[in-house]
Amino acid sequence: MEELELMEDVTTVEIERDERAKVESWRLHVLIEAGYPLPLAERIAQSGADLHEAVTLVVNYSCRPELAAEILL
Repeated sequence: MEELELMEDVTTVEIERDERAKVESWRLHVLIEAGYPLPLAERIAQSGADLHEAVTLVVNYSCRPELAAEILL
């Protein structure tokens, strides 16, 4: 019984990790499309920063990606 519970826990962790990776990948794509260089896009994608705000700063307000990253992070 304990072995089955452990396997279920491991599976749950793996699924959560896969989902988190998919979300981070999507966030990274959106940030690069908005004009962020890869290193900054990676940092923001992995953070809890508001993606909408990140894009708005660069696209709508012509904020430099470096400054936007300072604001967001």
